[in-house]
Amino acid sequence: MTTTGEDRAAARNGPWWWTRWRSAVLDGGLALVSAVECALEGIPFARDAGIPVAAGVVFGLLAGAVLVVRRRWPIAVVLVSIAITPAQMGFLMGVVGLYTLAASELPRRIIAALAGMSLVGMLIVTLVRVRQDMAQGDVTVGDWFLPFASITMALGMTAPPVLLGLYVGARRRLMESLRERADSLERELHLLAERAEERAEWARGEERTRIAREMHDVVAHRVSLMVVHAAALQAVARKDPEKAVRNAALVGDMGRQALTELREMLGVLRSGDGAAGRRRVEVPVSLVAVGEAAAEAASRVAEASAEGPDGPCLAELEELVGQSAAAGMVVDLSVEGEVRSYAPEVEATAYRVVQEALTNVHKHAAGAKTYVRLAHRVSEIAMQVENEPPPEVGSASSARLPSGGNGLVGMKERVAALGGVFVSGPTDAGGFRVSAVIPAS
Repeated sequence: MTTTGEDRAAARNGPWWWTRWRSAVLDGGLALVSAVECALEGIPFARDAGIPVAAGVVFGLLAGAVLVVRRRWPIAVVLVSIAITPAQMGFLMGVVGLYTLAASELPRRIIAALAGMSLVGMLIVTLVRVRQDMAQGDVTVGDWFLPFASITMALGMTAPPVLLGLYVGARRRLMESLRERADSLERELHLLAERAEERAEWARGEERTRIAREMHDVVAHRVSLMVVHAAALQAVARKDPEKAVRNAALVGDMGRQALTELREMLGVLRSGDGAAGRRRVEVPVSLVAVGEAAAEAASRVAEASAEGPDGPCLAELEELVGQSAAAGMVVDLSVEGEVRSYAPEVEATAYRVVQEALTNVHKHAAGAKTYVRLAHRVSEIAMQVENEPPPEVGSASSARLPSGGNGLVGMKERVAALGGVFVSGPTDAGGFRVSAVIPAS
């Protein structure tokens, strides 16, 4: 886990411009040492300049103390060190100031200019000092020593701190860049985690919607027929015992078929939940696991809508219409075009549309004549279920069939998922029409 920029900003607990107390103590210590050095060097400077020694000491203390602001104003520190170079004081301040200047974020041209000025100043001062020593006889060497000593001293006091500062500054900027990149990656990971959770939630919602739609398709039609047959059984139980027996047998068959389909669906759901539970127990939750779970759930939703070998097909449409006819509905089935096979999801969706439309007729227009039309076209399959007005007002409620209002929504979702068109609404004659067109591929 990396530290974000906000956390680093909150960690600035040093005084004034220092980010940490440790940095403040370090700069204070360097400034103290530099002030003592300049004060000691101010004594011979005062004697050579003919001024009071106390003035030279005070001047050295003030000049050396400038090092305390090296992090805030490195240019000022270097300029002061260059200014006091002729007085032969401030060597520590010059070295530390050049290092701080080179390690800062200032433009390279400014660093090069100030470093050049310091180099030239040190070169001139060393040249003059060595020449004076040679004139006084303190140094007895050849003429080659004068330029050698001057250049060596100037480079030795200038090049190492500048090069070290450039290296430290480049390394610091690299670390900052890597830290910012790590912060950016961490934010992206958090964003990916949030998106993965949203995708997983969306996949769970789609799965719940699909399950609810399947449950509705499985239960509503057969239970509606069972209720219709039960109402007819109640009406003819005493008048026509044989018909009552047939209706009772039909109710039993419908109930067994509904239970069989429910068991199959609940078995699939239970096995899926068990596998998911085992995965949750065995594998710790992580960001990668969240993404994989979301992808798996989304793919399962997509695959579930395409599962059709075990689902209904158009070959069972005549049986479906026969069940409604056995319940007392007058149904006219007509098929146009060349009968052929389609993808399993296409046939299942077409079957469910007709099934749900017939169920709605049982619920809302019991006894109304119904027309079921199926058209096989070149690149699509079209179906239409239209019923006439019920023969008597109130017949729709004679069997007391409840309605959840989700049948039409489920049909529209199924058709739209395959790229088809679904239209439903009342007819001018007072009936109701359900139409759907589904691409064949």
